[in-house]
Amino acid sequence: MLNIPRALGAVAVGCTLLLAAACGTVGEPSSAQPGQLKVVTAFYPLQFVAERVAGQHGAVSSLTQAGAEPHDVELTPRQVASVSDADAVVYIKGFQPAVDEAVAQSGNAHVLDTTGVVPLQTQAEEHAHDHADDSPGDVHSEDAEEGHEHGGIDPHVWLNPQNMVTITEAVVDQLSGIDPDHAADYRANGAALQGELRTLDTSYTTGLKTCDRREFITSHAAFGYLAEQYDLTQIGISGLTPDAEPSPARIAAVQQEARDHGVTTIFYETLVSPAVATSIAGDLGLRTDVLDPIEAITPESRGDNYIAVMQSNLAALEKANGCR
Repeated sequence: MLNIPRALGAVAVGCTLLLAAACGTVGEPSSAQPGQLKVVTAFYPLQFVAERVAGQHGAVSSLTQAGAEPHDVELTPRQVASVSDADAVVYIKGFQPAVDEAVAQSGNAHVLDTTGVVPLQTQAEEHAHDHADDSPGDVHSEDAEEGHEHGGIDPHVWLNPQNMVTITEAVVDQLSGIDPDHAADYRANGAALQGELRTLDTSYTTGLKTCDRREFITSHAAFGYLAEQYDLTQIGISGLTPDAEPSPARIAAVQQEARDHGVTTIFYETLVSPAVATSIAGDLGLRTDVLDPIEAITPESRGDNYIAVMQSNLAALEKANGCR
């Protein structure tokens, strides 16, 4: 089980009139209309996919409220019941203990654990430098890294668009198997979404191909899958636990990384206090900007859905890293 006391909020926004009947609620089960599938998802990125695939044939809800802490999410009795009653459930096993327990107790046979199609990976080291020659006084020493996570299982698979293509296919297969009468619609909806995701992937590949630097510093190490896919190097102020307070030694190490790589920007995110990122940037005379792990869509999000926020993230990375 992941030890990530951090939650990913979820909210359904930007629903078109065509999908209005399908757009579900956040935090509580939605009311399906006659003939609609009841689809329960764990948090926003999975909700986004399920809404797009289900279209008018499904009422999609999320178990995680906007701004909540998904790892520590407490499900209401009604939410627990909704997992048992759902026609389909989509979640990431091992990420949210309360959801895992509800699924295990539900006896629901129509459950999609996305780790079956996109396995979670161990967090990569934040930087690829060989520190074998570092002296004990260097900021890269073990003492300097004290309190900073290395290893650990990274759940943030949705920040790689190619993973979202795979998850979309799995949701299409799930809903088509449950409701074969509308399988053609699910496949058409899924193909349309996959086309958008592949376009997004191409934009990232092209936009990040030629840059002045490959390193970026962010408030917590949520972007490992993205960094690996597009040949970037993530330097997290915190590890996989965004609420963890970095030690003074870790802050000093990050500041040295910023100097070593000519970093121009310290990224923070909308659901976590920017105080540490702002302090580091202020000490070094650098800019701050948002790099959103898309754990929720809130009024502060730079976009009203997954695709839009990912595009905003790309623009922020291109500017910070001098890409052209």
